[in-house]
Amino acid sequence: MHAPPSTAPQTLTVPEVMQALHLSRSKVYDLFRSKQLDSFTAGRARRVPVDALNRFIQLQIEEAA
Repeated sequence: MHAPPSTAPQTLTVPEVMQALHLSRSKVYDLFRSKQLDSFTAGRARRVPVDALNRFIQLQIEEAA
């Protein structure tokens, strides 16, 4: 028996990351440049794996503790 395919997105756009983190576009790109948040480009579109965003958030929580 197979599990039904997931309808949750596996990647997020920059505006979706901005909304999730309540950060500006320039701050999100700063996170990319500093390698704090993993991303990749597909053509001209920048994408962030949901797992990368979750790891970033978890690391921020751990550092704040």
